[in-house]
Amino acid sequence: MNTNTKVNPWLIAVAVMLATFMEVLDTSIANVALQYIAGSLSVSTDESTWVLTTYLIANAIVIPSTAWFGQRFGRKRFLMFCVGVFTVSSFFCGVSTSLPMLLVMRAIQGAGGGALQPIAQSILLESFPKEKHGVAMAVYGVGVVTAPILGPVLGGWITDSYNWRWIFFINVPVGLLALVLMQWFISDPKGHGEAKAPRLDIIGFGFMSLWLGCQEVMLDKGQEDDWFGSNFIVLMAVLAAIGFVVFIIRELRVARPFVNLRVLKSYNFSVGMPLMFCLGITMYGLTALLPLLMQTLMGYTALTSGLAMIPRGFGALVGMPLAGRLVNKVPGRCLVAGGFLTFGFSALWLSRMTLDVSPFMLVWPLFFSGVSIAFLFVPLNTLALGSVKPEQMNNASGMFNLMRNMGGSVGISLVTTLVERRAQVHQAFLAGDINSYSGVFQGKFASLSAMFAQQNGSFTGSQQALGAMGKLVGRQAGMLAYLDTFNFFAALCVVCVVGAWFMKNIKVSGPVMAH
Repeated sequence: MNTNTKVNPWLIAVAVMLATFMEVLDTSIANVALQYIAGSLSVSTDESTWVLTTYLIANAIVIPSTAWFGQRFGRKRFLMFCVGVFTVSSFFCGVSTSLPMLLVMRAIQGAGGGALQPIAQSILLESFPKEKHGVAMAVYGVGVVTAPILGPVLGGWITDSYNWRWIFFINVPVGLLALVLMQWFISDPKGHGEAKAPRLDIIGFGFMSLWLGCQEVMLDKGQEDDWFGSNFIVLMAVLAAIGFVVFIIRELRVARPFVNLRVLKSYNFSVGMPLMFCLGITMYGLTALLPLLMQTLMGYTALTSGLAMIPRGFGALVGMPLAGRLVNKVPGRCLVAGGFLTFGFSALWLSRMTLDVSPFMLVWPLFFSGVSIAFLFVPLNTLALGSVKPEQMNNASGMFNLMRNMGGSVGISLVTTLVERRAQVHQAFLAGDINSYSGVFQGKFASLSAMFAQQNGSFTGSQQALGAMGKLVGRQAGMLAYLDTFNFFAALCVVCVVGAWFMKNIKVSGPVMAH
């Protein structure tokens, strides 16, 4: 049934996808601006990554409750309310004067945007006739897959040309335009909202929020507080474990669960969940890792690092329609395994670069990483959700999206920790070669001392030479740490290739997309 039979479905698609694209874009648009945010708000780069993970978790918490709120308040009214919350919180993100204020606003922004993806998908399916559902899902897929990849490009240009605050301010006019278009073109389907919404499982929602919230704090502050050497991190881990266990028990026992875990009885869905989690780790982890590497060690500006990510977005655009065509012609698990294999190959390729690598040398590994994401997203959703009963689809797709966002949050925190810890290891190892018995050290030290001595005298020149060599060792250790992290991604993808073969091939009428 069309959302509004008198309105061209493409106008409805523009109305819902305008805000949805911006919401998904905000998962990654801040990646290239982290250093600028950290400097402006006087925090470390590690702390600035909370801007990314806070948004993802708040986004994921809201998604499972979307269907209930839409039924309770009316889908159009709830959709416009969420767009309004997203727009207003975006403005306050831009005017934030401290990291705590920015994080609170990002959490509200993520909560407001959490409902946009599932509602957009359902409206698109209702607006287009059944024979054009593939077209509708292609529109949806291009938006949710390419937006987080293109985010760094737009974020880099805005940050370099204007100010990091404008990466949030641009949501305001777009959100207002989306509200006007929704008011004009969207209406609730006939009969929607007539049935009384079931009672919301407040207890289940509360313990899920406790689990995800404490887990997020643990992941964000773990590296800064030395993980389980900190009583605070131990407390967060315990509370997260309690929330998780009670949430599982509650959802399995209550008559009307907030999240129906019984859908895990579907074999392909239960196998697909950890694979989607790993996809979130690799996709969001790499998106956060590369701009930090380019800016902290290679001297790239926000714009240059954003432009360097363009091949990844282009690869996703090329791969999406191709994956959609092949999903019914090639066994799905072969496509999933091939996608992880291609991503692992791209990560391994990136692990061979050096400090003097040019943006042009990154084109092909980033392009193939984008193609691999398209080949993972479409067949993985098709295999996992295609075997789920229709009445369980909303619940299942919400859980699938939760796993992707959780994986993204873990991936961002994981790469931060890996880079920091591995840099310490490599720096200790490299520093061992800086001694008076090393011929390489003596030669380099002599040339640097002579160069600095001409400007500042022999004593000062020697001190400056030691400082320069210390910085050089630090950069080399940092680079080796990033390369180790790329190797970790490659190893994780190999494990996922094996996991993909445990999925069963199924016959579906077309690609199935997760919220």
